[in-house]
Amino acid sequence: MEKELSDIRELSSLEVEKEEAVELEREFADIASEIEALEFRTNFDGPYDRHSALLSVKSGAGGVDAQDWAEMLVRMYVRWAERRKFSSRLLEELRGNESGIKSATIEITGEYAYGYLFGEMGTHRLVRLSPFNADHLRQTSFASVEVLPVLSAKEGVEIRSEDIEVDTYRSSGAGGQNVNKTETAVRIRHIPSGIVVSCQTERSQLQNKETALSMLRAKLEQQRLEAQEAEQRSLRGVEKSAAFGSQIRSYVLHPYTLVKDHRTKYETPQASDVLDGKLDEFMESFLKKDHSKFMVSAT
Repeated sequence: MEKELSDIRELSSLEVEKEEAVELEREFADIASEIEALEFRTNFDGPYDRHSALLSVKSGAGGVDAQDWAEMLVRMYVRWAERRKFSSRLLEELRGNESGIKSATIEITGEYAYGYLFGEMGTHRLVRLSPFNADHLRQTSFASVEVLPVLSAKEGVEIRSEDIEVDTYRSSGAGGQNVNKTETAVRIRHIPSGIVVSCQTERSQLQNKETALSMLRAKLEQQRLEAQEAEQRSLRGVEKSAAFGSQIRSYVLHPYTLVKDHRTKYETPQASDVLDGKLDEFMESFLKKDHSKFMVSAT
């Protein structure tokens, strides 16, 4: 790019035709855009930013509305993945009794998926007229999002076979002649930490076990990093609350439409576009700031 800029500088000092001048301007704009993209890429400075991601959504306060909100969030992130040409697959899901989901985990595969999604971790708040309320009253609902990197067997914390308990059970949900007939679903409990993961979406028990181990590996590494961060905070003598559970973003659909990030202050009235996966502006505004400070509570 330095060579190209030097050539443009040299040519622009000469007398050129109008068409050539327009072409030089176009080339300069292309280089400027490429430099901006490279500069933005430097925001991905974490050890796992280039990895794919495991994204879990859990419904919070708000009853059936919160479960419906959790399902809306899952769809939002799947649509975001489609926009970026990433692939996504459902790993586990616990449906609500009436509507929506109590929890779900999806894997989003693509370069820098974790780096982009990292800033989505926290509590998401929805304000709307409830479709489940007979009086159609305004309802506030909450759902939490957890994001973990997909790690290979050589990365992260070592998982010893004697430290885990593996249970199998029958898959639930629609589809497949083996559903509810064979025990293909797998649940793994890590004895030292008490972490439990499960997977039931793959066709075979072996595939589900491998996926569940990948999820466990990510959760253990996240736990290790959080413990490391807590130790660093204590050494600095600064007390701050953890990010997970803090309200990071509000989605207001009534009496007006507005989506606002409480950390970066970025906002847009185009709520329907955001819920359809148009999240890049929120993610980029987060990444362009000193996002290390957002590991703690938002204002």
